[in-house]
Amino acid sequence: IDEPIVRHFDPNDSPIMSIAVQSPTRPTRELTDLATESITQRLEAVPGVAAVNLSGGEQRTIRIQLDPSAMRSYGITPPQVMTALQNENQEVPAGRIDKGSTETLVRIRGRIVDPKAFGGIVVAVRGGSPVHLRDLGTVIDGSADVRTAAMLNGQPTVALDIQKIAGSNTVQVADSVHAALTDLENVVPSDVKLTIIRDDSQRIRESLSDVQLNIMLGAILTIAIVYLFLNSWRSTIITGLTLPVSVISAFFVMWLFKFTVNTMTLLALSLAIGLLIDDAIVVRENIVRHVQMGKDHVKASMEGTDEIGMAVISTTLAVMAVFVPVAFMGGIIGKIFFQFGVTVAFAVLVSLFVSFTLDPMLSSVWPDPQLEHELDHVGDVDYSRVRNPIRRVALRFNIWFERTADHYPRWLAWALRHRGTVMLGALASVVAAVLITSKLGFTWLPDTNSDEFNVSIRTAPGSTITYTVGKAEQVATFLRQQPETEFTYTTIGSGLRGTPNAGSIYVHLKPAGKRSTSSQDVQSRLRGQLRQIPGITPIIQSASSIFGGRGQPISVNVQGPEQSRLKIAAAQVLDAIKGVPGIAEANSSDDGNIPQLNVDVDRERAWASGVGIASVASTLQPLFTGQRATQWEDANGYSHDVIVVYPDSLRQSVDNVATIPVSSSNIDPLTGRPVVIPLSQVADVSLATGPQQINRRNLERQISVSAGVLPGFNVGDVAAAAQKAIDALGLPPGYHTVFGGDVQNLNETKGYVGGALLLAVVFIYLIIASLFGSFLQPLSILMSLPLSFIGVALALLVTKGNLNIMSMIGIIMLMGLVVKNGILLVDFTILNRKEGVERHGALLTAGRTRLRPIIMTSMAMIFGMLPLALAIGPGADQRAPLARAVIGGLITSTLLTLFVVPVVYTLIEDATDFTMHKAPDRIRGFAKRFSRNRESPKTVSAP
Repeated sequence: IDEPIVRHFDPNDSPIMSIAVQSPTRPTRELTDLATESITQRLEAVPGVAAVNLSGGEQRTIRIQLDPSAMRSYGITPPQVMTALQNENQEVPAGRIDKGSTETLVRIRGRIVDPKAFGGIVVAVRGGSPVHLRDLGTVIDGSADVRTAAMLNGQPTVALDIQKIAGSNTVQVADSVHAALTDLENVVPSDVKLTIIRDDSQRIRESLSDVQLNIMLGAILTIAIVYLFLNSWRSTIITGLTLPVSVISAFFVMWLFKFTVNTMTLLALSLAIGLLIDDAIVVRENIVRHVQMGKDHVKASMEGTDEIGMAVISTTLAVMAVFVPVAFMGGIIGKIFFQFGVTVAFAVLVSLFVSFTLDPMLSSVWPDPQLEHELDHVGDVDYSRVRNPIRRVALRFNIWFERTADHYPRWLAWALRHRGTVMLGALASVVAAVLITSKLGFTWLPDTNSDEFNVSIRTAPGSTITYTVGKAEQVATFLRQQPETEFTYTTIGSGLRGTPNAGSIYVHLKPAGKRSTSSQDVQSRLRGQLRQIPGITPIIQSASSIFGGRGQPISVNVQGPEQSRLKIAAAQVLDAIKGVPGIAEANSSDDGNIPQLNVDVDRERAWASGVGIASVASTLQPLFTGQRATQWEDANGYSHDVIVVYPDSLRQSVDNVATIPVSSSNIDPLTGRPVVIPLSQVADVSLATGPQQINRRNLERQISVSAGVLPGFNVGDVAAAAQKAIDALGLPPGYHTVFGGDVQNLNETKGYVGGALLLAVVFIYLIIASLFGSFLQPLSILMSLPLSFIGVALALLVTKGNLNIMSMIGIIMLMGLVVKNGILLVDFTILNRKEGVERHGALLTAGRTRLRPIIMTSMAMIFGMLPLALAIGPGADQRAPLARAVIGGLITSTLLTLFVVPVVYTLIEDATDFTMHKAPDRIRGFAKRFSRNRESPKTVSAP
């Protein structure tokens, strides 16, 4: 067997670039030499490049094609030829000689300079005359057997796949490769063209550019919301300074943990834009409120910050309590979101620090008299006389907001009088969310309208590479005829498990702006059409995402002990899932057996003839495999294999194998040499079939059945239906199925997300309980958590989304965001009650006072995430579900929290009061009455 290859799975190990080397005039072997000796070496010298893998080439090889008739007549076997080649093509150091003060090395120079000279090597001596290699066969300066092929738009090409060193910067490596290719274009012949087929750095650039745009737009919209509510450039600047300080500080933790500026870290910052400014908004708004109470700016800054301090700390810790479990989830989702969670948590912590230091300091030394006057007399301002149109809009908005906010205490008072109705409405929202969510379905990754996808094809087992190339080009030609296709790139037999009957066609579509059909619609249309091409099994696979490569989403591993029964079981599973609604392109890894020639050695005849199994194997293997005997070094210092092989014309039938001469240990008494006999004398050669490959999982044999999912269906629903169909089969004992691929990832993700969600709720409860010094009052704030579910469900329903890895992370984020409003309400209510205000009035005052910061912070978060939710740039549709889930949940939780949290607050307090005071009094009264009733008088007095 070949030397085993152990690989650590990492999506970053896949090639980052593919380059085609083409020429209209030069043969493939010459292009291969050019690619191997010049282009590859230059690219491997680029910093960050780990390897350059070549496919589709013809490697220069010295072929020693033996003549079986000549070998039989001379009584020479292939092992003797290989030994002669090894012995006669050497350069050996033989020591040194000392002459006076100098030392001279002794070197035996026996290397072959001209490939034709191999024919002069003496293999043996017969009758006193040497037998040269040219007497036994032909020396050909040719190419190795072709096992791979590559084509760009139907033209044969030599393809170079570039892998980067783990941990290196993909974009930086790609830029260096681009520079190296520019230099190579001045070195290679003018008719040789170097074309970049695929460049992952371009996708990364587009993705990062989109995230950066989201960060900038989110920051602009967030600051605009702040100005709209505060109507002051000074307050906007003081509050907005939190953003650059927190974002820039986040790079420190990225450097500390050795993170890179990648999609996940920038996604964290883009989502945190609206979140980072929340603390500053609350602090600044409370300071302005204290200024309006007549305090000087220094005192207002100190007392305003002190008053709101514990609430702000609690809200920030609640947010961190959410992102820490996200960062330390297990499984592949934990690997993906570790950098995301750590980056957000640290940025939020820095925003808290800035809100308690920089913002109060600037508020104390940078007064804004105009703001104070306008906010204090907002109803008296004639905004029509304000010249600045932006300020006029802000003033008009503030007048409208204040008038609307004045109605809120009346609405809240109604809610407090109809607590049962409010709770029924809250319960109805949760029930509606559950019903809607059940219709959304689950999937692992959201679909993306990518400009690329792959079509994998398989031909019948045993197909030659020439046949497979012809079929692949038939498919590629059809794909290029589609109006959305820009170009195709075909590879056959490449990869770790490359076989001549398997290949892949990379399809690059025109940019989304230049086609009217989405990538998913193009793939759906092609699925049925490709199935009509005879002789192939086509599979359409989505392109790589931000989480690495994508394969078939449905993968069922059928396992069992015995191969023949396992094949039957796998065929049954394949037939079962083909009938499941939503299944597309169901196929099995078991293509069937491949043709083979069995050489069955008869041990009795072999023993009588003096031939062993090892002798047969060492004779046949080099002739059909083309085993390397030695290496030849050309004038430029490059080494090429020298292989011993039979001509192609003598490797086509059973008779060709049966007549191969095999050396015996018996000695011919006439010649004194070992007897050479034909293989047919000691073995039976027959046609048969055998497995192409055998897969095992956990020491059990396995056949994989995989399938795609049609648009409009969810992986979770299709997998559940497939599981029911498999369960109905009743597989034999010892044979079972295990789901892999996206289904396995999805099931693991549900568990890890559920665990992270539970931990987040527990941490939030502990933080709020510490703030309020109560085990029951935090429950009123936690009621805001389920109120966000209806918003998530509606947002995903309206945008035709589903529950996937992104939307589920968004739900976890919501747990920390939605409690902020409840904390602000309940905290200020408790402060009012400590000052002697009765409960009803304290709730109404807290609601009216905290309405502005609640709406401000919620709108800041919503507008900060809005660019991400709109999925403007390329690849953004994979990140958008996260922002959409958060925005929907924020909207509903904010509106419902304003009424439900105060109601639950009163219900919990009433229950606590009843338990602590009224219930014990009633129990004692009941006990006294019960004891009096049981007492019977000892004497009865007459009236």
